[in-house]
Amino acid sequence: MATRPFSLRARGAVERRQLVSRLSRYIFLAATLAGVAVLVLLGYETINVGISRLDWGLISNYPSRHADITGYRPGILGSVWILVVTVVASFPVAIGTAIWIEEFAPKNRLLTIVKINLTNLAGVPSIIYGILGLTIFVRAYHMSGSILAAGFTLALMIIPMTVIAAQEALRQVPPSLRDGALALGATRWQAVRHNVLPNAVPGIMTGIILATSRAAGETAALIMIGGFTFIRFDPGPAPSELLSPVDVYHGLQEKFTILPIQIYGDTINSQLDFRHAAAAGIIVLMIGVMTLNLIAAVIRERFRRN
Repeated sequence: MATRPFSLRARGAVERRQLVSRLSRYIFLAATLAGVAVLVLLGYETINVGISRLDWGLISNYPSRHADITGYRPGILGSVWILVVTVVASFPVAIGTAIWIEEFAPKNRLLTIVKINLTNLAGVPSIIYGILGLTIFVRAYHMSGSILAAGFTLALMIIPMTVIAAQEALRQVPPSLRDGALALGATRWQAVRHNVLPNAVPGIMTGIILATSRAAGETAALIMIGGFTFIRFDPGPAPSELLSPVDVYHGLQEKFTILPIQIYGDTINSQLDFRHAAAAGIIVLMIGVMTLNLIAAVIRERFRRN
């Protein structure tokens, strides 16, 4: 009596699930390629329009009513100073919070609530942080739309995502490193300081620089704070004032603009030549953000090799 050959091919519901799985793979691939294609198209269009206007004068000149000599010097300097304030104000708090959550906090309902709130805060629109910064720093503490107010506002915005990135980096450290240090008589903090943190540095640094990249392109929150689209002075402390903390503090109390706000101001200008300058400014901003991402990759690989 002949027997039917044995087949490993799925039948029924299993076959349908496998078909849906294969189709979803191609659907997600197509969606990814579509997004990349749009990004490449926008990048090509921006470079094509702005490359002729990209020169040293664009970086070193002040804004002007004449498109052929306008520049983004105040916006670039303002962006640098605001990012410095953001880094100093946010990252110690964010990294300390992540260490407390992962290494020292009791595993109870309060910790669960804190983690849920951090996840929710990471997805809040930036304009909400702008309103929060306007209420707290500008109106309550009378910082009147200064560099400090802008930096503190961006710090509030990126702290949740930095905490989450630092938590993930700490979770990747093998538990044997903690257990071995504790078994040899180290305190909990000594185990974290000498064993956990050095191994988590690549992931933490990557999260920090990526969060900084997001802050570098922020516009809506800083418009709420009072960022200007047109100023003709250098925001922040002058180089000769950097050795005096008092002068640095007074310099950080000045009005400001940033590169994205200046670009926005030129894009809505009725003169077409200003839009060419805005495209060149976008190229400068993209180079800055890509440089930060490259630094993140280099730091990650270097610490990983060590």
